[in-house]
Amino acid sequence: MSNLKYDSIIIGAGPAGLTAGIYLSRAKMKVLILDSGIAGGQMVLTHEVANYPGFESISGYMLSMNMKNQAEKFGCEIKTNIRIQDYNIEGKNKSVVLNNGDTFEAETIILATGGRSRKIGAIGENDFAGRGISYCATCDGDFFQDKEIIVIGGGNSALEEAVSLTKYASKVTIVHQFKDWQAFDSAIQEMEDNPKIDYIMGAKITKFNGDQKLNSVIIEDIESGKTHEHKIDGVFIFIGYVPNTEEIKNKVELSQWGEIIVNSEFQTNVEGVFAAGDSIVKKYRQITTAVADGTNAALNAIEYINS
Repeated sequence: MSNLKYDSIIIGAGPAGLTAGIYLSRAKMKVLILDSGIAGGQMVLTHEVANYPGFESISGYMLSMNMKNQAEKFGCEIKTNIRIQDYNIEGKNKSVVLNNGDTFEAETIILATGGRSRKIGAIGENDFAGRGISYCATCDGDFFQDKEIIVIGGGNSALEEAVSLTKYASKVTIVHQFKDWQAFDSAIQEMEDNPKIDYIMGAKITKFNGDQKLNSVIIEDIESGKTHEHKIDGVFIFIGYVPNTEEIKNKVELSQWGEIIVNSEFQTNVEGVFAAGDSIVKKYRQITTAVADGTNAALNAIEYINS
């Protein structure tokens, strides 16, 4: 067991957390990053990143390792594959307790816990994530140039992204589990006016098939239970987003969707506790926006510590 003191503890080693660690460490702060998984967060699962400035193309894993190594080079301590038992974030001296009894104290906390796209839970979904299954049209649409793809969902995001994906794909088929759309009339109209888009209502995908990459799905008609195999090059899933805030829901103020509420200085409702990345209330979730959030949270944390 150990009890160590830091200037700042960052929860989450995704792009937001690692960026915050780089800035704080360069400012000669003593910094600790804690993550329940490996460094990189969801970025690690991205097969190829083609929209990060400075890299024409780089794997999500390599970009993650570059960020991690840079943070450690500046003196940031990173502990991964840990489990946090409790947070004590009220008052000046805040602490994080691990399930092995180790306790770390700091003057500031930066919550960069990230989030995850909601999954449909079909067989093979985890196996083909990043290998034919995507949750981000902006990130991966270009990889499906002149390909046939499926979009899962029936809300505004699904319909808007389906239209957006027709810039790349030769055909887009929307699969929606209900008989009616859960989207604005304008989004429905734009989708229906697009000649590249078709749709299957009252249906769900029950299985993803393929070898190294996805090549087909099993679609089930919910009412009849009948199934058929549908050959496809890729699937985009847009059925919602889940922030990783379950462990802190009683610690800081959250939105009705479970996102961390921050002010213009990326500070939560608790003094000295900041937040950044995909877990905060925001419109766009990209690696670049997470990096920007981490920068802002770190700079404001530095100012808080110095004051």
